[in-house]
Amino acid sequence: MSKKKILLAKPRGYCAGVDRAVETVEKALDLYGAPVYVRKQIVHNKYVVHALEARGAIFVDETQEVPEGSTVIFSAHGVSPMVHEEAASRKLKTIDATCPLVTKVHGEARRFADENYQIIFIGHEGHEEVEGTMGEAPGNMILVDGPDHVKDVVIDPDRPIAWLSQTTLSVDETLDTVARLRERFPQLIDPPSDDICYATQNRQQAVKDIAARCEVMLVVGSANSSNTVRLVDVALEGGSDAAYRVDWAGELDEAWVAGATTVGLTSGASVPEILVNEVIEWLTARGFSELEEITSAEEHLLFALPPELRRDMKAAQEKANS
Repeated sequence: MSKKKILLAKPRGYCAGVDRAVETVEKALDLYGAPVYVRKQIVHNKYVVHALEARGAIFVDETQEVPEGSTVIFSAHGVSPMVHEEAASRKLKTIDATCPLVTKVHGEARRFADENYQIIFIGHEGHEEVEGTMGEAPGNMILVDGPDHVKDVVIDPDRPIAWLSQTTLSVDETLDTVARLRERFPQLIDPPSDDICYATQNRQQAVKDIAARCEVMLVVGSANSSNTVRLVDVALEGGSDAAYRVDWAGELDEAWVAGATTVGLTSGASVPEILVNEVIEWLTARGFSELEEITSAEEHLLFALPPELRRDMKAAQEKANS
């Protein structure tokens, strides 16, 4: 009998923006001491949030919940200008951990708005990144939540029109949405660069590269992580017979892998590797003794910590050395 095998997708797990955001909270706790407040989940992963809470981070939904004069960190998903104004009015010390790739999309929204463009924003209603980006130019933005909603778009025919997108969407679904938009609005202008982030694209491609070889694909990540949820869809579209998302190994079901000889494994961009390793251990204990890592792309991008945090760390170091 052939050995039961795990096909491990690479790249998987932490992207540069998530790594930067999590490290920002860790360094802030080291530097300022607990508590440090964080608006929304710093990244969409239960394990990460619980680990930071254990160190003294306090997660809040709105800026008004942060005591005046305290330190607040803005999550990797970004915030609107209104949130910055609210923080200033409460005399909060702010550290902006917004992913630089999300910041880029914010800049594109402002530039298009300054030129009086109508901006069709492709994204999921209610997602924090969507709320933050649309807040940059609320009078110019029209939200489209996937290709099925294109038919409902109403525009001013006398104004130019452009599109932008949430960074963590399905690449294929976004291209489909844009194609349908262009059928209705041939004058549609593309953004100056691809909005869907490198990590989202790479993780989806890695799943595509192994999906057809797997009877089952396991995706590690939280339900509120858009890029994680998309990986399940990509696996099914790519040829896996079944695909399941779990936060951690404790949520796995024996029935999912019963009879399977090849299981694919990946994780969303906000998932630490320890959670993947626990799934590997769970599978190994059930006879999946062969592990093959399939590399689809190499990632070397790093983002510097937020400048306001680096400034305070430098000042603390200079004080310690004096």
